[in-house]
Amino acid sequence: MSTRSSYSFAAVIAGFLAIAVFSSNSVFAHGNVTPQPVDVSGLPKLNGPLTENPYVGNPKAIEIGASAFNQNCARCHGLGAVSGGIAPDLRYLPTDTGTDEYFQMRVRHGSVRNGVTYMPPFDGVFSEEAIWAIRSWLVSIHVE
Repeated sequence: MSTRSSYSFAAVIAGFLAIAVFSSNSVFAHGNVTPQPVDVSGLPKLNGPLTENPYVGNPKAIEIGASAFNQNCARCHGLGAVSGGIAPDLRYLPTDTGTDEYFQMRVRHGSVRNGVTYMPPFDGVFSEEAIWAIRSWLVSIHVE
């Protein structure tokens, strides 16, 4: 087989492999991803659901929120909340108090449009403390 034929054959095989990989659901979705538990034992216990973030500026909440985000949210929203295009870049999420309620509702109930799940619901998965710790971290890294 000539060198040119070898390259052509390799290109055809690579093309078939790319089609097989890109047509599988695992490329377009994250599959069965189990949420990771969030250890909030260092935070004051909350009764909720709350509509305003009680942990704003709390260094322990920010630390816990960073870890929780990177373990549970980064696969779609990107490490450090820097989106790679799959989901919104949460560094730009508004931080005024009026948006706290929207944030916790979105985390609890997720986002479904036209029958397509854009974000799964985390109600019953994340505690009230975990939700507000994540929000606290996002507020701490906010950019205009």
